[in-house]
Amino acid sequence: MEAVKVAVIYYSATGTVHSLAVAAADGAEKAGATVRLRKVRESAPETAVAANPAWEQHARDTLDVVEATLDDVAWADVVLFGTPTRYGTPAAQLNAFIDTTGPLWQQGQLADKVYTAFSASGTAHGGQESTILALSNVFYHWGGIIVPPGYTDSIQYRSGNPYGTSHVSGEGPPGDLALEAARHQARRAVETATALKLGRAAA
Repeated sequence: MEAVKVAVIYYSATGTVHSLAVAAADGAEKAGATVRLRKVRESAPETAVAANPAWEQHARDTLDVVEATLDDVAWADVVLFGTPTRYGTPAAQLNAFIDTTGPLWQQGQLADKVYTAFSASGTAHGGQESTILALSNVFYHWGGIIVPPGYTDSIQYRSGNPYGTSHVSGEGPPGDLALEAARHQARRAVETATALKLGRAAA
């Protein structure tokens, strides 16, 4: 059977979500998937980026990360979306990318894929879960198969978010706990997609 194809598509301003995305890509690859790591286009004014040294530095550090296109979504069997939370909802940059997916939706190319999401916020109760749930609303419209991490691994009892991997950026960069949770989430998504591919092939 052809390897499961995974697109990890994310937005990150200062690097927190980027770190989670890299860990998720690593987890998917180790589960046997072919992976594309993609960032969405930055839409904030250059003056806003330049006013925040961490934001400006991260933009420079990730110049080599390819920007996401609709082809990445159409290609994938699994799509992991990552975003910081903005008032309990996904960042505008990720929403802008999602808003371009209409043609794929009209052609039925978004249905029956595995979707899952991860997030980060500045504070412990900063909207991580509501941001992931907001992305789930999109997946419902697409006819997607939502695969949360749940409490399906011991790491989840320590990370504490069954909706999707999350991190409090105000406490510093993601550590081993959050990164391993991201790897587990990706592995679970790949395992589910593999089972679906096998089942469809046998049908």
